[in-house]
Amino acid sequence: MAVFECPEIILFILIITVLFLRNKIQKKSSLPTNWPLVGMLPGLLKNCHRFHAYSAEVLNECGGTFEFKGPWFCNMNMLGTCDPANIDHIFSRNFSNYPKGPEFRKIFEIFGDGILNADFELWEFHRRTASSFMSDVKFYGLLERAVWHKVKAGLLPVLDYFWEQGIDADLQDIFHRFTFDNICKLVLDYDPCSLCIDLPYIPCENAFNEALEAIFHRHVLPESIWQLQKWLQIGKEKKLMEAWKAFDEFIYPRITSKDDFSFSTAFRKAYESKNWSSSNSRDFIRDNALGLMLAGRDTSSTCLTWLFWLIARNPSTEIKIREEVENELHLKKDKKWRFFNVEESRKLIYLHGALCESLRLFPPVALEHKSPLKPDILPSGNFLQQNTKIIVSFYSVGRMEKVWGEDCLKFMPERWISPSGGIKHVPSYKFPRWLFFQMKMVAATIIYHYNIQLVEGHAVSPRDSVILQAKQGLRVKLSKRNF
Repeated sequence: MAVFECPEIILFILIITVLFLRNKIQKKSSLPTNWPLVGMLPGLLKNCHRFHAYSAEVLNECGGTFEFKGPWFCNMNMLGTCDPANIDHIFSRNFSNYPKGPEFRKIFEIFGDGILNADFELWEFHRRTASSFMSDVKFYGLLERAVWHKVKAGLLPVLDYFWEQGIDADLQDIFHRFTFDNICKLVLDYDPCSLCIDLPYIPCENAFNEALEAIFHRHVLPESIWQLQKWLQIGKEKKLMEAWKAFDEFIYPRITSKDDFSFSTAFRKAYESKNWSSSNSRDFIRDNALGLMLAGRDTSSTCLTWLFWLIARNPSTEIKIREEVENELHLKKDKKWRFFNVEESRKLIYLHGALCESLRLFPPVALEHKSPLKPDILPSGNFLQQNTKIIVSFYSVGRMEKVWGEDCLKFMPERWISPSGGIKHVPSYKFPRWLFFQMKMVAATIIYHYNIQLVEGHAVSPRDSVILQAKQGLRVKLSKRNF
């Protein structure tokens, strides 16, 4: 009873208890501590090796939106969000107030004045030019020929080689090479033939991985740090400059004045129609070619990589896709593979759903950078000052229970199929139709001809990059199906 006669002791015990419980609660939380002077940067740096997973944890805990406080001297304050209402507001309803802005251009400077960095009138010019080219009646014929040629001359011979030799294949590397060759043909009317049995080293193709990793670090590090690295030519910035050189050495010699049917010719003609300075035309075409090559190589290859990882972990989906391919393409009778066209690819509904699930769980563009021109209030209630840095985490969107339900982490192609048997339309996951066609061609070919098994002990996790590649590739064992 003597204890209760000493209020100081009671107060001390209460304080210790509160501090202990507070510490226990804090340990369970994913939220970074806001320290004096350095803000939340230590927590970010501690988890930068798992940035995307950490972002998803923080944003889910905060209901989809989180205000990050950086060091007071580094101008790193930013708002992260994966709230679908906020995303719709930024990318659709109030789109004109959210250009990429000067900070984005600094981070992605390697892409120059291409569509990746463009805003306002220049962005509209890029969009119209690309859309006009892809709506031409010749485009899908060119796409079909290019893709099926690469399947026949590159993909199948390489996969057969790995199967015959009994060695593991890195599907991610194979997909990178496939899409790189294909997009080079569409953009520059040139096939570098990187997908062949020798798997040759091509500096430009390899440079994309180095460049994207360096650009990701520009998102995480204070600008003063990466600018210093750039000036000293060290670290990731040195690799970025080397990648820049590799891109230029590959693209510039292949910019021609001939009137072939390609993206670069379409942009050259559009540029000339504007009567802009002719001395800048080659740089303009180079910037557009590089942006299109990034989109064509990395989005498709990343989606395909994660698709096959997900299928290998969910064998029943592989069986369903194979059955659909055989039924819809009428391969049941003679079991003889044949190439299919764009219209026929639309019949592959379950495969389409599987690709959508891959995009939901592992969106190739995992994050995007935005800034408001004028102060604004998001649907989540967050007030934004002019030029506030916003990081939209698309990776986190697919892992939100309140959006996708308790089974949000489960691979379910069925969630994209309507009761009538068609594809559900979800605007947040729009993807260019021609890229879906290319991915269906590749996926259907592989699933029809091979059984895929993950290599035991090979860890597969997302790379810390703006493009969500697999960190150590996707190593698999191939076995050919018996018909």
